[in-house]
Amino acid sequence: MPDSRRLPLWAGRTAALLGIVLVAFTLRQAVAAISPILGDIRVDIPISDIDVGWLGTLPPILFAASGFMAPRVGRSIGLDGGVVLALVLITTGHLVRALAPGFAALLVGSIIAFVGTGIGNVLLPSVVRRYFPDRVALLTAVYACIVGVSTAVPAALAAPVAELSSWRFSLGIWSVSSIVALVPWLLIIARERRRRLSDAVAVESPPPAIVTRLWRSRVALSITVVFSTSAICTYAGFAWLPEILVDIAGSTPTEAGVMLAVTGIISVPGALVTPLLVARLRNVGWLIAAGSASFVLGYLGLLLAPGSLILLWVLLIGMGSILFPVSLVLINSRTRTHGGTVALSGFAQGVAYALGGLGPLLVGLLHDVTGAWTLPLLFLLAVALVATIPAITLAKPAFVEDELAQPLRSGARGLVRRP
Repeated sequence: MPDSRRLPLWAGRTAALLGIVLVAFTLRQAVAAISPILGDIRVDIPISDIDVGWLGTLPPILFAASGFMAPRVGRSIGLDGGVVLALVLITTGHLVRALAPGFAALLVGSIIAFVGTGIGNVLLPSVVRRYFPDRVALLTAVYACIVGVSTAVPAALAAPVAELSSWRFSLGIWSVSSIVALVPWLLIIARERRRRLSDAVAVESPPPAIVTRLWRSRVALSITVVFSTSAICTYAGFAWLPEILVDIAGSTPTEAGVMLAVTGIISVPGALVTPLLVARLRNVGWLIAAGSASFVLGYLGLLLAPGSLILLWVLLIGMGSILFPVSLVLINSRTRTHGGTVALSGFAQGVAYALGGLGPLLVGLLHDVTGAWTLPLLFLLAVALVATIPAITLAKPAFVEDELAQPLRSGARGLVRRP
């Protein structure tokens, strides 16, 4: 459970605050910067529709793989070192993509950048817990909002920058932000090398029982379900919502693109407020239920009245994204140790992003099979309803480490009782 003491902002915390903000700003740039300028890239590099599909599928897949890899990175080189590694990979990926002579290099650069992004995704909640145990909800709210901004800014600027210079400059310019983000972390490592090495051994190493037995924890599984619901619905929306609106609501492609942007804009205030509510509400299940209900009502609206209240349905779908910041706060608030936070973050994000990558594929498959959007929307509605289960199981405070310790204690008592 996060420490409730108010700690001073010196002794590395000011640098850590700046570092967290800057890292959050890098975590979606590689994903959002390429799709708006694909037409420009295709002038120099032949890219098929299948290639575009690969580029769209890579982020959740690699985020999932990084989710299982990041805890080992944290144990090996510490949280600070893991963040530096993530930023180095992101920077390298941006530069490789900008200099790519062909699609193979563009793909390799994307893979490098997405792996770095995935490591950053997993380690950042534990970084917040380590440096700001007294302000976990506030810092989670801040960085969740900035992650949303890091999606919107490259998407908005990529094409104008490419028009003014070139698509290579448009892709490479984002390496500047990840290089700048390195500075506070290198300062922290240089100033606190002894402490970092001590923490890497004594604090940041999740006990093997936590890493290998998380699937036995009801809390861990419940948080993973919430995160997975958010990932599936979000990535399915990124991939298919504009086309759904064009087909069933009669929207123009431009209008459909604006509606997709609305889902991102409406998520920003939710990302600010939700973590603070998680810290204050006795029953967090109500927030999870609210997110689930928003998705459900939005999908039902598209099914039953797609033409008349389209903005309302899109706003409701966007409001469902509060499940993402709820999950981030719960990863911190339902673990007692730094190691537990890293392990749970890797487990929940690894599973969630793997399922998030399958979501768009299943929606597309159901559409191809039926030739309509009814079954895909019913599928997403069913996914959203699944989140009502953790809304019940997470209603009362419980901690992952406590749940995993119970079988061991019971076993120990059993051994003592034997003659």
